[in-house]
This record gives sequence, structure tokens and C-alpha cells, in this order.
Amino acid sequence: MKLLKTEYTLEDFYYNLPERLIAQKPAESRDESKLFILNRSSGKFTHTAFKSLIDYLNKGDLLVFNNTKVLNARIYCVKDSGGEIEIVLTEKISKNRWYIISNRTKRLKINSCFFPIKNNGIIFSVTGRSGEYIEVETSVELTDEVLLGIGEVPLPPYIKRESSRLDVDRYQTIYAQSSGAVAAPTAGLHFTDDVLNALKDKGIELVFTTLHVSWGTFSPVRENDLSRHKMHSEKFIFDNSTADRINAARTQGRRIIAVGTTSLRVLESTYADGVNVAGEGYTDIFIYPPCKIKSVDALFTNLHTPGSTLLMLVAAFAGYDMIMKAYEEAVRMEYRFFSYGDAMLII
Repeated sequence: MKLLKTEYTLEDFYYNLPERLIAQKPAESRDESKLFILNRSSGKFTHTAFKSLIDYLNKGDLLVFNNTKVLNARIYCVKDSGGEIEIVLTEKISKNRWYIISNRTKRLKINSCFFPIKNNGIIFSVTGRSGEYIEVETSVELTDEVLLGIGEVPLPPYIKRESSRLDVDRYQTIYAQSSGAVAAPTAGLHFTDDVLNALKDKGIELVFTTLHVSWGTFSPVRENDLSRHKMHSEKFIFDNSTADRINAARTQGRRIIAVGTTSLRVLESTYADGVNVAGEGYTDIFIYPPCKIKSVDALFTNLHTPGSTLLMLVAAFAGYDMIMKAYEEAVRMEYRFFSYGDAMLII
């Protein structure tokens, strides 16, 4: 009899991924991606198209989406001492204060200034450091409108090209509403108005929460001992209406399905004593095997990077052996991986 492993290290979450399978651009249409169905109870793998998603959902299911909106957070700037730099806004601290990262971190000294190339009337002043992040104060509030003028879409580091006009639309869910993310909740990128309407017509309930995905989602795990990893913190907003509808569905025995790992992080962070509790705050929850996920019955997600906390999360939900076998299968079947890649439904 095979004994289940109970302790995992970072090394356990690496897998062989040919570089050609890392999606560098989105599918021609949002809903034209492939869909990998993983059935946890039977261990069965099914390969289909995303447009067939509705065939694997039941009337009464409740889907939880993350409605965060991605900011134009990549900004090309000029230092007051000369020289160009690239920054990415990573987290808003207050009205005029942000944490950033930069390709010239060591050259940005406290009290130094820099200016966006597209608007040199805006001043960024370096006020401090926090680990790998730089704290800056801006001379104006960086509203959505301001960022549209000075910034660009902050594509993930594994997409090896400059952002384009296409990304302004496609690196954003169609239901994005609450500004504050610097990375997209990518499981939601597949959904179109037609798909959402078809779900509603089948009697599937759709609810929305918010988790502002930070640049920390791309931070590598550096500790082989996972218990030593410090998870990044992200702001969430989980309102009373959404909590009530989720709790009602659970009471009625209906399936709760998280659309994306970000939605799942909110649900697990707010789950206590059998219910989800409304609230607003920050979560640094780190979910990895053998943690048990209690707040959802199914998970819709993309295919994640080797050694990432996102892969660890889906392994906790599906089971380590099953998810690693599924990823091996996805590579063999040449699925497209990561943000602009194909999708997986774990039921």
C-alpha cells in the first residue's frame, strides 16, 4: 500500500515545461482556449474547449469571481540625475504613496526623484525601502486617468515582449470594476459576455469579490522548507451581500466554485466555523499540501509556474500526486501555460 506524503518541499513543485508552451499572447478570442477537466474523485482527465465549461456545471452552482481591475502600473521614467528607469507600482499605501519595484533599484537613493517620460510634471520622490520594494511619494494622486496617460499594462515577467494595445483589453477581465491590481486574476480572462449570460440562463449564480493582485504573486519561493516562506500580502474586499449568497448556497447544498486562485484566497481567508464572514483587510494566507481547503467545492484556474505558490495551492485542493500527474499530461498535450494560457477546472 502506497503511503501518502505529508511533507513537501519547494523541490517537489518543479516540473519540466518547454519554453514554447508559455503563452506569449492571448488566444484570438477569450473563449477559444482549451479546458482541462480534472475530476478529483475519479482521477479522470478530460480534454475539451473552454466553451464547453457550461456542460460541467450544474444548475444552482455558484461561481465566485474576482472583479479587481489592473492598473497601468508599468511606468518609464527619467531620474533627476539623468538616465532612464522602469518602475512597476506594486501596492498603494495611501493617496500619494506607493511601493514600487524598479530595474534600477540600487540607483534609487532616498530623497532622489524621478519623472514619468510621458509627463515630467509629475514628481516621484523616494522616501524609503521595505525589503525588495521602494517606497515613493507622488506629487499628484495616481488615479486611473493619470495612469492611462503615463503608464502601460504591467505584463508578467515570463511574457517576453513589450505590452501592446491588445493587452489593454485582453489583460483585463470583462467584469473588472475595482481598481487596484498590478497583475490580472487570469482565470477570469477566458470569460465573455456570451459565456456569462449562458451561465445565468442555466441557473448558475454569479457573485463577485475583490482581491487586488500584487506584484508579489510573481515572487519566487526561495525556501526549500515551505514553512519558512513569507507570503506576500494582498488587499481584499468581501461584502455582506456576497457572503450571504455564498453561505446560502452552502446551506442549500449547492456547489461553490472559485474562479481563480485569487477568489479562493479570499474565500479561505474569510471562512470560519462553516461560513464566510464579510470583511475588508489584507490576507497573506499561504495554502500548500497537506492544507485542506474547506470553503469551495470546485476551482477554475489557469496552469501555473513551476515552484510557485499558485501551483502549491492547486495541489492542496486537488491532491499533490494528482495535480503533478495532470501537469505532466498538460505538457504532453501541449496546453498553453500561465496568464494567457489555457484553463483547468478541478471538480
